Amino acid sequence: MPWPGAWFQRWQRFWLVMLGCCLLVVSCQGSDPSTVAPGETGVDAARITLGTTSKIRTLDPADSYEIISGNLLYNLGDRLYTNKPGTTDLEPQLATALPTISADGLTYTIPLREGVSFHDGTAFNAEAMAFSLQRFMDNGGQPSFLLTNVVESVAASAEFELTITLKSPFAAFPSLLSFAGLCAVSPTAYAKAQEFQPDTFVGTGPYRLVEVTTDGVKIDRVEDYWGTPAQNPGVNLQIFSSAANLFNALRTGSVDLAYQSLDPEQVKTLQEEATAGSLQVASSEGNGIHYLSVNVLSAPLDQLPVRQALAAAVDRQILSDRVFQGQVQPLYSLVPSSLSASVPAFQDRYGDSNPTLALDLLKQAGFSAENPAQIDFWYRSNISSNVLAATTLKAIIEDRLGGALVLNLQGVESATAYENLDKGAYPLFLLDWVPDFLDADNYLEPFLTCSEGSATTGCVAGASQYQGSFYYNDRVNQLISQQRQELDPAQRQAQLTEIQTIVATDVPFIPLWSNREFLFGQSSVQNMTLEPTQQVPFSPLQKQG
Repeated sequence: MPWPGAWFQRWQRFWLVMLGCCLLVVSCQGSDPSTVAPGETGVDAARITLGTTSKIRTLDPADSYEIISGNLLYNLGDRLYTNKPGTTDLEPQLATALPTISADGLTYTIPLREGVSFHDGTAFNAEAMAFSLQRFMDNGGQPSFLLTNVVESVAASAEFELTITLKSPFAAFPSLLSFAGLCAVSPTAYAKAQEFQPDTFVGTGPYRLVEVTTDGVKIDRVEDYWGTPAQNPGVNLQIFSSAANLFNALRTGSVDLAYQSLDPEQVKTLQEEATAGSLQVASSEGNGIHYLSVNVLSAPLDQLPVRQALAAAVDRQILSDRVFQGQVQPLYSLVPSSLSASVPAFQDRYGDSNPTLALDLLKQAGFSAENPAQIDFWYRSNISSNVLAATTLKAIIEDRLGGALVLNLQGVESATAYENLDKGAYPLFLLDWVPDFLDADNYLEPFLTCSEGSATTGCVAGASQYQGSFYYNDRVNQLISQQRQELDPAQRQAQLTEIQTIVATDVPFIPLWSNREFLFGQSSVQNMTLEPTQQVPFSPLQKQG
């Protein structure tokens, strides 16, 4: 069971991204400088400029926990495992094969690649990889809990063999090892292991870090990279002060690519221009999910029929169309459909907006238009899409149920919400979640496990308490523990399916939508892709001419 601090770090991950964007809006005035001036030729003209509104807090892998810095580390560094292009399937990177796992599921033996060097010339070997993972744990950075919660020890068992011992079996561990921050770093460059180096990166990847400024990041191709070299001489990441400035920079040709974060109207306009052929777009279902956290101890949501009625009343397609102009994916499980383990349990049980079923369930609980169920519905007031989504949900549900279920809207700033979520202050809350690695476990264990509680008291300590649901189910606890230890894929899938089915029955959470991510580019850019992991691979990018 993860430590309580891990949950605050996960909330902090989202909050830092939002805060960074807000700070950029208020602190950067005037027009944003273009990285590559018009008319440049030769090597400079072949460089790729990617625009974003996301701010870089740090590039130290042991402390980086934001999406855009993770994308940079993905391109600058190599990990033991990565995802096959176009899939979420794992393949070796610095490893040469998938791990050999001991019979008890605790010991992972990993063969490593030979002939690899760090950007500073230091040789890569098992000692260097062990150093990198140990530093990630020991430094106590924001994502450190990802390893400290599960890893007992890391050691070089041979010059090119790594042995990792876990505290308890964890079937998703190989997927965790693909996390961008778990890349190899040079023991020479990071000799003072306990110190963070936010403006430094020395790894083994196809690009080396050249410069970090308040306006962006410059990286250059590594000419003697051990793998397939980058097809461009380098990439300039240009940070813009607002979505409007990024939008205009793409349309005027000041940047080659635009990624995170454009407004729905801007996305719609750029999609139309891509259809007309003046731009190109890559899109995939996002890994982040949005959901309702249902406090099962708060009346009237302490009654199962009321929770089920709420689940039956939700119209996800209307949310997608009206709030996000079709730019999100309706979600019917906490596990998004981009993962093969996903089961659309809420759709199977309730359909999508079933007022007749909802009214019948409310009647079972003693509620009607004359005696409506009243629920305080909280949302983060500083996030405009949350405001609109909450307002839309309220209008749809109250209209279709004839007033038998009333949602009283309550807005609160994100920081305040995260401080009070585990205190039981909110009966119903609209939240989101960004996974640390792509496995169903990372969408279930952080929501449903409870280390202390009962069916009567609810969850007193554990994940569901931190999420504000207070849900306790002994069978779910058992299943989560079992699927973490189960190495047989078919058996594990059966356990994951049962968990998702129980969630749809008990309704401690109601999944709403998963985001879609969009990468826009000039028509002159070749090999532009957006991976299912939401990473933008820089190496294949080229400009025509």
